[in-house]
Amino acid sequence: MTTPTSPPGSPASEGPSPRERLAGLARRVLAADGVRLHGDLAALRADALIAPAVGGPLVVTDAVLDARTAAAPEVLAGDVGALLAVPLLAGGRPVGALAVHSTSSRPWTEDEVAVLVELAAAVVTEGERGDLADELESSRLRWGLAIEAAGVGGFDLDVATSHLEWDDRLIAIFGYDPATFGRSLADFEARLHPEDRERVMADVTAAVEAVGDFASEYRIVLPGGVVRWISARGRALHGGDGRLRLLGAAYDVTDVQSAEAGVRRVLESMSAAFFSLDREWRFTYVNAEAERLLGLRRDELLGGVVWELFPAAPGSPFDVEYRAAVAEGRPRVFEAHYPAPLDRWYEVRAFPVDDGLSVYFTDVTERRALQEREVQEAARREVLSRVSAELAATLDPEAAVARLARLVVPLLADWSVVTLVRDDGRLQDVGWWHAEEELRPLVEVYAQHRLEALEDASYLDRALTEGRLVEVPEPAHESIARVLRPGPAAEVLATLAPRWAAIVPLVARGRTLGVLTVLRSAGREGPGEEDMAVARQLAERAGVGLDNARLYRAQLSLAEELQRSLLTAPPAPDHTEIAVRYVPAAEAARVGGDWYDAFLQRDGDTVVVIGDVVGHDTAAAAAMGQLRGLLRGIAFHHGAGPAETLAGLDAAMEGLLLETTATAVVVRVEQTPDMRAEGLTRLRWSNAGHPPPMLATPDGEVHQLLAARTDLLLGILPDVRRHEGTAVVDRGSTLLLYTDGLVERRDQGLQEGLARLRRELSDVAHLPLEEVLDELLDRLRPEASHDDVALLAVRLHPQDGPRPPEAGPEVVPPEVPPDPAA
Repeated sequence: MTTPTSPPGSPASEGPSPRERLAGLARRVLAADGVRLHGDLAALRADALIAPAVGGPLVVTDAVLDARTAAAPEVLAGDVGALLAVPLLAGGRPVGALAVHSTSSRPWTEDEVAVLVELAAAVVTEGERGDLADELESSRLRWGLAIEAAGVGGFDLDVATSHLEWDDRLIAIFGYDPATFGRSLADFEARLHPEDRERVMADVTAAVEAVGDFASEYRIVLPGGVVRWISARGRALHGGDGRLRLLGAAYDVTDVQSAEAGVRRVLESMSAAFFSLDREWRFTYVNAEAERLLGLRRDELLGGVVWELFPAAPGSPFDVEYRAAVAEGRPRVFEAHYPAPLDRWYEVRAFPVDDGLSVYFTDVTERRALQEREVQEAARREVLSRVSAELAATLDPEAAVARLARLVVPLLADWSVVTLVRDDGRLQDVGWWHAEEELRPLVEVYAQHRLEALEDASYLDRALTEGRLVEVPEPAHESIARVLRPGPAAEVLATLAPRWAAIVPLVARGRTLGVLTVLRSAGREGPGEEDMAVARQLAERAGVGLDNARLYRAQLSLAEELQRSLLTAPPAPDHTEIAVRYVPAAEAARVGGDWYDAFLQRDGDTVVVIGDVVGHDTAAAAAMGQLRGLLRGIAFHHGAGPAETLAGLDAAMEGLLLETTATAVVVRVEQTPDMRAEGLTRLRWSNAGHPPPMLATPDGEVHQLLAARTDLLLGILPDVRRHEGTAVVDRGSTLLLYTDGLVERRDQGLQEGLARLRRELSDVAHLPLEEVLDELLDRLRPEASHDDVALLAVRLHPQDGPRPPEAGPEVVPPEVPPDPAA
């Protein structure tokens, strides 16, 4: 059961028994919410919560999850969350148990188990002695009761004469014998320890003067120098004869004091620091580890107010959490930093107790530093990863390198500037950033003016020339100012006032392509070796990205020349306007298997073609060039329609051993004089497995040009019959041919892409033709597409007036008759 508290007015209300005091001590020292003490084995076994302690110490950090305690009523009711219990051992056998518990889960250390074991041993000793001393104070039958209560002696002091009667037991406790005991108050005072004498005699005087109770614990010194602890209780009262007497009992509590001393020894040997505060926030106990961590001696701490001894504590987490623990009556666990002179991080467990607050704490500065290093290392890896991702995700590595200025802030620097060496050798600051938003405009001004203000022998010039990291002597702003000409850059540098700076070259394949300048302000230490290693890695990756961009541009220039030779400019016949686009796959050279073509047949009809050879690399581009040349040659020579032209191309592919496959759509734009007079044009087409052309009419409707069937791809069955479709359309219509890269990708199926193309074309068809193609590419094609795209659009302008200016001048072969309306 929980240790009882006697009601006011009862004999025991004058103070707790030794066993109660030991149980209370257990609760305070172990910062528990409650305590249980069972003095017999039967009671212990009947208690479902702590019965397992009969076999040895019971350590339960979470009573709800522990199978030994989960079914106990107190646990089910939520009153017990953690439990520590040890058996009371007499002669090596369990005779009961002492337990402490908390309302919430918590860990128990080995030191705490040792404290409870010490206290349990003292409880057993007191149990053997008995609790009969409390009853002596309420009865004048002191002699009989003293005899029955082994180890308890009685006293009777005649206040007027100072005559003192002790029974034989008390005489023996004080080291006298009945023959030599003088039976005076002086004999009692003679045995008191010198350090306790004044206090105890004052307690006696106070009880007599108040005709009230006397209670005291004190040391006595026996002959030979042996020191014992005595607990005494008494009451001053008037006898029947009117004389004032002080009656009471006393007994030896050295074992209890030894137990408490044992607890103190355990507390002193604990690796965790421990101190207790009273309700006035004064230190009442401090162990050795607490002295060490708090940086003050015990005599400087005891009796002092925590807020006065540690002036940085008020308003800090220590203040908030300590007061919350006392106010709420619940433990608080937290980590907090105390500034200089301690300048340490502490993990604190504060437990409210009856007379104040018990606090356990450990120095976790090193652990926090390790955690911070791990966080910093993770942040460094993240920056490296992001730089790699930025470089890989764009076709413009220079733009990605410019963003490097943001990525290194605040991990490596408070602010930074990225400088690139252009192809003509000029330097250009392309990126800058500051951790503080209000200072970014100053950094921008600095970046815009510093290159023109730099002297030839600058730190930046040294990093570029030597290709190695250059640290600027501290303070950096003064060193940099010495190589800056007067002007805006020098002025804002004085305001930014960096204390530390370094310039890291961006080097790849033996060429320095730029530099990264990183700077730290006065309130921040210079970077460690790990930071500088990351800066070098970032610079290396950025340098490789820039060099790859240089090589890519060279390859791009060559590829574009080849592309222009394969895809010629379209003609501009009659009132017909033709616009084309080709966009390569993001990861390939700027040539591929998609193609467009537009040409005039001998009779003046316009033929437009869109096609796609399987693949989007240089091999596909070579096959595309052959197919494109064959198709236009066949169509021009024979003047054949779309179906016959595709059939001829299929036959040529077989005969010329072109082992490839391709899709294609051929559309012939035809017009009779009657159609011209009515403002109409006929479209005739054949489709070899290609996405259908789209037609936007003047009224804004968009239709797919679908024949009765879509034929097989080219290069599969050369003898297959090809089919044609026809449609008569109004002038002012726009015809769009495209390859599948515009409408089909990994996250979008073909039908979904076609529907989206129809919507977007309807939205932009009213724009000039060149803008129509640009808008469609911008809206429909992903930035990092894995397929190339070819587009061809035909705008059939009305023919009842001159050729419109937006269509440009008419461009036709010499043998084609001129447009009569031109």
